[in-house]
Amino acid sequence: MNIITRTVDVLVIGGGTAGPMAAVKAKEANPALEVLLLEKANVKRSGAISMGMDGLNNAVVPGFATPEQYVKEITTANDGIVNQKTVMAYARNSYSMIEELDRWGVKFEKDETGDYAMRKVHHMGTYVLPMPEGHNIKNVLYRRLKRTRVEMSQRLVVTRLLTAADGSIAGAMAFDCRTAEFHVIRAKAVVLATGAAGRLGLPASGYLFGTYENPTNAGDGYSMAYHAGAELSGIECFQINPLIKDYNGPACAYVTGPFGGHTTNNRGERFIECDYWSGQMMMEFYNELQGGNGPVFLKLNHLAEETIATIEQILHTNERPSRGRFHAGRGTDYRAQMVEMHISEIGLCSGHSASGVWVDEHARTTVAGLHAAGDLACVPHNYMLGAFVYGRLAGESAARYCAENELPVLDPQQVAREHARVSAPLLRGSNPSGEGLPPAQVEYKLRRMVNDYLQPPKVTRKMEIGLSRFEQIHEDLQRLSAAGPHELMRAMEVHAIRDCAEMAARASLYRTESRWGLYHHRVDFPERNDREWFCHTQLQKRGEAMASFKRPVDPYIVPLDAHEMSAYQHLRVPGATLAREPVEA
Repeated sequence: MNIITRTVDVLVIGGGTAGPMAAVKAKEANPALEVLLLEKANVKRSGAISMGMDGLNNAVVPGFATPEQYVKEITTANDGIVNQKTVMAYARNSYSMIEELDRWGVKFEKDETGDYAMRKVHHMGTYVLPMPEGHNIKNVLYRRLKRTRVEMSQRLVVTRLLTAADGSIAGAMAFDCRTAEFHVIRAKAVVLATGAAGRLGLPASGYLFGTYENPTNAGDGYSMAYHAGAELSGIECFQINPLIKDYNGPACAYVTGPFGGHTTNNRGERFIECDYWSGQMMMEFYNELQGGNGPVFLKLNHLAEETIATIEQILHTNERPSRGRFHAGRGTDYRAQMVEMHISEIGLCSGHSASGVWVDEHARTTVAGLHAAGDLACVPHNYMLGAFVYGRLAGESAARYCAENELPVLDPQQVAREHARVSAPLLRGSNPSGEGLPPAQVEYKLRRMVNDYLQPPKVTRKMEIGLSRFEQIHEDLQRLSAAGPHELMRAMEVHAIRDCAEMAARASLYRTESRWGLYHHRVDFPERNDREWFCHTQLQKRGEAMASFKRPVDPYIVPLDAHEMSAYQHLRVPGATLAREPVEA
């Protein structure tokens, strides 16, 4: 593997949603800066956003909500454990970002007066703004990158961050997944925008890439941040979603809700008042299954034909373009049948829960010069608009950091160690004895263990066994082989997935209570314990060990009373039963 070294001012890793915005905003803040965007696939088609988007789930639009109202909603949805400053930073920048995206050419739904056509989906507020042409948003972003003169390098797989002697960031190391050339990119500031750890649990289908989250988001950023010494937070708060059975997409009851659709049990009865995704919503889903009223369904067959046609237009073009073909193959028609749902595999994602790299209200991590944005950054219920907002904050903050700091000295020993680690699977793959392990085989084994031992409801002894299994996987990692550069990418992703699995196990064992509904439901600690556990639980690399510790919740800038704090604990429809005789769907 040849080694190619170059130097830039700002290095942005990840070409999905937050990354391009960060790169654009860093360049706009100071056009003289050399800004480089790295993407392991292609920026035109990368990230969670590439799988389709029907609208903004958390738009704070004047006349419908205030930043203070939104902060209350997210604080409540996350059982009070939030850094309100980060949520407020999002809320105050939400509307200006919508206006800017509108000017760039992103199409938002508007009413007859030209105002944004907001819809109520959340438990309390009105925050959903549909995008009739959401499938084109990547094209809009790409055009902006080109106009801003941001340099982009495709097919570069980043494996580790470079750090200076004082612990600050110094750049990153990567390899080309077509040629295997090893790249060392020195930088004054780095923005991590690598998305969720979506390839953590194994989908019920058994397909490695059949995940809800974009399967290329393998937790690379979580692993890189950890090994660079950054704090991670809320890793025990898993992402679990209500998905269509055998399809890696959401049932979208929250999209159909404004049209009259909703989640039901097998009797066609609605049992939750709000279909907005939350841990408590998923707990009610789980309780319904355990109570004998499953499966759970998305019910649309009571709606008028024109309403269903509108829903199909939204769900089959913007949310998941393959969705219509899936239903056609199954013989499912919204007009005649309810759509069966199931509980998805676990992942780590701030977009839908609260797991990620700890950041402040300027997108700065605990490592100097390192910023994080999007589903990777621990800003609860961040979603796509949050990725844009924190991408902007990260880019602008990185530009300021560059103005105040010099380029750190390169540590050649770091480069040598990482070059040897990355090269090893290729060397084994070229060995005629063929004794190495294929990455797909190890990944399947690892993710099957994640399902077996970590999938909620969580049991202490199971998680302890799982942790020991994840530690043993280290031995398998030393035997991974790659037949070529592309398979080498898969091998390095297995390293990241294993890191995330260990983080998830250790964080879950550390918090000895239940919280966030099904996201962290521990069978042997079933009660919420605010006295001991009303805190952020952090995880950090100290020496070679993975350490867990508590970080206190900062005083609220938007206070809530007791009634507001308990709002998300009352999602069940009054009088809804937990067990009845099933009837045909």
